[in-house]
Amino acid sequence: MKTFQNKVAAITGAASGIGRALAIELASRGCHLSLSDVNTDALAETAQAAGAHGVKVTTAALDVADRDAIYAWADRTDADHGPANLVFNNAGVALGASIEGASDEDLHWIMDINYWGVVHGTRAFLPQLRASGEGHVINISSVFGIAAVPSQGAYNATKFAVRGFTECLRQELEIAGAPVSATCVHPGGIKTNIARAARFDTQSMQALTGRGSDDAKARFEKLFRTTAESAARTILRGVERNARRVLIGADAHAIDLTVRLMPTAYQRIVSGFTKLSMR
Repeated sequence: MKTFQNKVAAITGAASGIGRALAIELASRGCHLSLSDVNTDALAETAQAAGAHGVKVTTAALDVADRDAIYAWADRTDADHGPANLVFNNAGVALGASIEGASDEDLHWIMDINYWGVVHGTRAFLPQLRASGEGHVINISSVFGIAAVPSQGAYNATKFAVRGFTECLRQELEIAGAPVSATCVHPGGIKTNIARAARFDTQSMQALTGRGSDDAKARFEKLFRTTAESAARTILRGVERNARRVLIGADAHAIDLTVRLMPTAYQRIVSGFTKLSMR
C-alpha cells in the first residue's frame, strides 16, 4: 500500500497509546477512520484530534473480547465508510503473574482480549478488505511474542499466538492470490499506559521476582523508551513496504537478534538475571 489517502482504516484500542498515535498519523495522511475502544471518553479525544485533519471519523464503544460486538462494529464500519482497507488489531492488556500463580479468570481474560480479539477482528474485516481491492491486516504482537520472560507467561502465550496466527494468515493470502496482505508487529518498550493498567498477582510476582506490583510496574515503565508516535510511523512504513513483520525500538531489534543467535541460551541468561535481581 503506497498511500493512505482516501483509504479507510479500522483501529481497536484507539483511545490511547499506539492506537491513538496510529489514528492521528493516518488522519494526517488523508485516511478515514473507524475507531473503537472500551474507554469512550478518551476515544472521543482521539476522534477529535484525528478529525481536525478533515477526514471522516466514526467511533464505537467496543470490548474486543466480545466476538459479536466486533462483527457488529465491522458491519457499521462498512455501512458508514464503505469497505475498510486496513484493520489494526491493536487493543491489548498485560498480566504479571507466574504460571502457577495466575488465576483461571485472569488467563481467560488476557487470552480473550489479546488473542481472540485479534482473531475475531481479522476475520470480521477480511471480507471488506478483499472487497476493497487493496487490503491489509496489521496485528500487534510484542517483543514478548519473540522471547519468553518470567512472570509474563500468559502475555507471552497470547503474543506468540498472535505471531503464529498472523504469519500463517500472510502465507494463506499469498497462496490464494488475495488482494490482501498481513503484517505482524513486535513492539519493544513503548511509552503507553499498558503497565499501569496491567493486572498483577502480587503473591506470585513477589515469590518469583522479589517485588510487589507497584515496584514491578515502575521498573517496566523505566524500560519504555520509544514513543507511541514513533511506533505508529514505523508501523505505517512497514505497511507501505508490505513487510511481513515490523520490529519497533532498539530493544526489540536486540532481543530478536539474541533469540536468533542463542535460541535456547537466552532463556538461561534471563533466568539467571532474574535470580540476581532478587538479591
